[in-house]
Amino acid sequence: MAQETDRELPLPPFFDPDAAGRLWQVPFQERAEQAAAWARRFGLRPAAEDAERFVLMIVDGQVTFCLPRGELFVAGRSGNGAVEDAIRLVSFIYRNLGTISQIVLTLDTHRPFQIFHPGFWVDAAGNQPAPFTQITVDDVERGRWRVNPAIAGAVPIYDDLAALERYALHYVRALHESGRYELTIWPYHALLGSVGHALLPIIEEAVFFHSLARQSQPHYEIKGANPLTENYSVFRPEVLTGPNGETIAEPNRAFRDLLLAADVLAIAGEAGSHCVAWSVDDFLTHLLPYEHDQVEKIYLLADCMSPVVVPGAADYTPQQEHALARFADAGMHVVASTTPISAWPRRLVASSQ
Repeated sequence: MAQETDRELPLPPFFDPDAAGRLWQVPFQERAEQAAAWARRFGLRPAAEDAERFVLMIVDGQVTFCLPRGELFVAGRSGNGAVEDAIRLVSFIYRNLGTISQIVLTLDTHRPFQIFHPGFWVDAAGNQPAPFTQITVDDVERGRWRVNPAIAGAVPIYDDLAALERYALHYVRALHESGRYELTIWPYHALLGSVGHALLPIIEEAVFFHSLARQSQPHYEIKGANPLTENYSVFRPEVLTGPNGETIAEPNRAFRDLLLAADVLAIAGEAGSHCVAWSVDDFLTHLLPYEHDQVEKIYLLADCMSPVVVPGAADYTPQQEHALARFADAGMHVVASTTPISAWPRRLVASSQ
């Protein structure tokens, strides 16, 4: 049977769904005092005492993806997808404060000159590519797009233009040979220190409230800081080696091990078609020791993620749906955040006495 802490709690009175789509400052001290009172009222114990370690991972719940004016707002087909997802996700956190042991958050983290940002590339006339431009192997081989000469020496490992150009050609070839996609130039986004890099305030507020109510330190995992490779998945950069076999990046095994220590792992975030899907795929395919009991403890909150949809340009809804179906076939559970945790299918419970 389910643990006593699986009981659902009411939403705290300060929770305002209408604030999900706005930028504002969380009143931390006030929320800390309310969290302590909430813990006393409902008898919430420190998370360290949980018989079952329940981890919630939120992928890239940042302003750049989750606020309508963010640089890469994940609109979904509804046009307001990430905002709606955040409301459901935050409600899930508040209702399940007594069950969630720790919240783990990935933070997409970039600087201006990265291989997927416009400033890395120029055409023959010196013009930078527009956001959402696709750069193919043929484009680089024929010189339609080449490394911006002005950034030579501005990125690590390759300290001259010729070496950086060899790497850029190797990179687009490696992406093509992987069979997943061509290089996409994204708008400048999630820049370290910017407003876009910060958590969406309504998510930040809920994470802080949980932390104080359960005496549980949240874990923040940086991804995407390497300028020489994309890093959609938190577990594994897209390209790991250079043209001569030199190491560019490495899989994030330490973070994998942190998550594997959980008894139950719930996953939500943005975008469901990209960073969520590819993180889960890497967890399943490349990094997870393929044991069925490990796979079964993973629950995907399908109503707390949305696909990338760019009207008139791209709709990745089918890709997200296909990914969720594939993960379910592998033994993971696709669930709704509104379904009580005690009713989740085949849930692994550390103590059933």
